[in-house]
Amino acid sequence: MKQPISTEAAPAAIGTYSQAIASAGLVFLSGQIPLDPSTMTLVSEDVAEQTHQVFRNLAAVAEAAGGSLADLVKLTVYLTDLGDFATVNEVMAEHVPTPYPARAAVGVAALPRGAAVEIEGIMVTGAARPAS
Repeated sequence: MKQPISTEAAPAAIGTYSQAIASAGLVFLSGQIPLDPSTMTLVSEDVAEQTHQVFRNLAAVAEAAGGSLADLVKLTVYLTDLGDFATVNEVMAEHVPTPYPARAAVGVAALPRGAAVEIEGIMVTGAARPAS
């Protein structure tokens, strides 16, 4: 069984996908690019500003699914310039608490709408959360 997750606080899907899908205590968050949800335009050309917006978008979808960025267990970061990796790390540390999720970073030739960064994630919810 899978349940689609949707919120107006994050950009609407610009293709044939859901913002997230919940299934078996996990939430699979689709890749977010740095679009302002109210205008559906890139927030800035600056990679740090783009990364902040990506994490705001991911947080909005996580919240709609009943969680937060603290519930992330895996992230995949896509960058058009791997030279921006350190900037993404700095911004991520401002949005995602420790322990940090597992993560991969991938260099790509291009991203939708000319974005410099896209991030997708997996989070745990409810009974799937480990006891603390």
